[in-house]
Amino acid sequence: MQSAKLVFFMFLTVSMIGLISEAEAHSLFNSAEEWIGDHRIQIATLPEIPAVDEEIQVLFQIVDADFQELDQFTMGIRIFYDGEQIDAVMPKMYQDGHMEMDYIFEMSGNHIFRVDLYDVADDGQPLTYTFNISSQNTFGFIFIGSITMGGIMTAIIFAYVYLSKRRSKSKQ
Repeated sequence: MQSAKLVFFMFLTVSMIGLISEAEAHSLFNSAEEWIGDHRIQIATLPEIPAVDEEIQVLFQIVDADFQELDQFTMGIRIFYDGEQIDAVMPKMYQDGHMEMDYIFEMSGNHIFRVDLYDVADDGQPLTYTFNISSQNTFGFIFIGSITMGGIMTAIIFAYVYLSKRRSKSKQ
């Protein structure tokens, strides 16, 4: 009887996998993408949650409408905090459709990255993409850690209750 239930469960699980038409990987916390016209810019940070006064990497990828990385592009970046521009990266030509830059956030909170993509628009005007990047102080990591531990503890309690019920049924 137990093996019949297992076979039925496996059959049900395998048949439901076919219902999933697409799957996406976990997107990073500070990642985004935006389309303007025929071009898309993706941005992400490493580590996923940047800390104040620690060096991070900001990653960019630029693709066309066919999802092919651009061979070369000119890009500049303006960084805003509380509505004021605090930093900028002068326009520069890059190769191979992606760019990585090191950056250090001096204040915690939401930073606005305005990414200007030059020489790709049909009318010759720059395309400006806007992204929000959050940086945390140490308290942010403690909060995220406590939420994660709460989830893990909940899973352990559910597993314990399930296994206890299963063990008591097998003794009867």
